[in-house]
Amino acid sequence: MKLPHTLFALPFAMLGVLAASRVTPITVGTVGWVALAFSAARFAAMGFNRIVDRHYDAANPRTAARELPAGVISVARAKLAVGVAATVFVIASWQLNPLCLMLSPVALLWVLGYSYAKRFTSWPHLWLGMSLAIAPVGGWLAVTGAWSEPWWLLLVITAGVMTWVAGFDVFYALPDEGFDRDQGLCSAVVRLGQTRAILFAKLLHGITIPALALFGWGAGFGTWYFIGVALAAGILAWEHQLVKPGDLSRLDAAFFTMNGVMSVTVLAFAVIDRLVG
Repeated sequence: MKLPHTLFALPFAMLGVLAASRVTPITVGTVGWVALAFSAARFAAMGFNRIVDRHYDAANPRTAARELPAGVISVARAKLAVGVAATVFVIASWQLNPLCLMLSPVALLWVLGYSYAKRFTSWPHLWLGMSLAIAPVGGWLAVTGAWSEPWWLLLVITAGVMTWVAGFDVFYALPDEGFDRDQGLCSAVVRLGQTRAILFAKLLHGITIPALALFGWGAGFGTWYFIGVALAAGILAWEHQLVKPGDLSRLDAAFFTMNGVMSVTVLAFAVIDRLVG
């Protein structure tokens, strides 16, 4: 697993921690255990996905060079790595509080289960989105050990992260439309076609920004946070200008990197707001 894959959504786990710091004081240790728990869960999920999908990856020219189909890493070693990562996640959850420990198996089952989603549902993007939306909720629970007050606060950030990731994942699935269709795999792109799938991504991202803004308001963030959300909205708008039905030429590595930039931007301005607020 590459480090950027973790940095992609780790900022939203830290956003949950940061918001919870307004309710309960945080320590360096808590932040460290949250980062370790998230990184381990992300490693386990991505490693498991590579194991489960290795035969499809070998048949897809876009993914044939990945470590498992290319034979760089054996399946046995990959399974060991996933097992170690899952164990580290549970241990890190145990170090945080009893609630996190109790919920850790549920979180693991959900993030690992995503690897099978394309076999039976056209909406694996929403499953993936929910997998990463666990991050800010987990960050909050790690600090407070309890659900948010107001009750809807964590639901809103869950909706924001889920729709952000799901919309982005629809873009990621666009180049594989033909391959997925031939292999009998499911996705929104296969079900809807490029034009309507892109519209679906737009609708999802149309929820993302208001949800992030509502979360900021409910969590007590101020002007700097909303500047970060506005910049995130600009990044999403730029992305949608680049992708057109029948023209995926600008759907490159730089495009996908901007999603990591977006999450870092939101967190950075939230930190500034917390420091000056």
